[in-house]
Amino acid sequence: MDREKVAALLEAVASGAMTPEQALARLRALPVDDLRFARVDLHRSLRHGVPEAVFCPGKTPEQVVAIVRRLSEGHDNVLATRTAPEVVAALLASGLPCRVHEAARLVVVRPAPSAAVGLIVVVSAGTADEPVAEEAAVTAEAMGNHVERLFDCGVAGLHRLVPHLDRLNEANVIIAVAGMEGALPSVLGGLVDRPVIAVPTSVGYGASLGGVAALLAMLNSCAPGVSVVNIDNGYGAAAQASQINKLAAKLR
Repeated sequence: MDREKVAALLEAVASGAMTPEQALARLRALPVDDLRFARVDLHRSLRHGVPEAVFCPGKTPEQVVAIVRRLSEGHDNVLATRTAPEVVAALLASGLPCRVHEAARLVVVRPAPSAAVGLIVVVSAGTADEPVAEEAAVTAEAMGNHVERLFDCGVAGLHRLVPHLDRLNEANVIIAVAGMEGALPSVLGGLVDRPVIAVPTSVGYGASLGGVAALLAMLNSCAPGVSVVNIDNGYGAAAQASQINKLAAKLR
């Protein structure tokens, strides 16, 4: 961020030469801090309401810490996703306030409570899908949404899902996480009048092809209102669900 440009904008607003809305539009064009190995998007929260997340695979622990440290200078609830043990250790040793969510393979840096709005329900088909479902749930919570979890409710035992239909119909959006044949989102799409975000997971025997079978099944769902994100992409599902949920909350 160019601090001189920001100071000039603030002075223009104070003098009446520019409206706050005009200054905000200018600020959106000053988003990047170049760390040489990463160009950090500092203003994503102005555009999307949440700060940039750090996808950790492919980065060294030192790079993750440097990026997260820069983001956390101006933001709470910075997410480091898909964290390996060595990355978690580096973040904990960095002195930054961290909350580790082991099941989600995720670390929240500068965790801070926020006023949770609306309702997102995260439904998983089986216990093996929990890491992806937890990634979605923790991410959505960090983005300021009220989240409820319904785990192990797959089509192999629909009696586990039916008792929750009333609550599912109260949600603004549902995230359905499933591997194997990926049928859960289609079932949910036929039962509720809520948007369903389907997340295929890489859980299953050989013919599941690492989640491709579930992905194709979800893409070919005959149930209306079902959208699909990539395999194991709990973070992406949460980001989409957060946008839907917050729009719905504004209308109420």
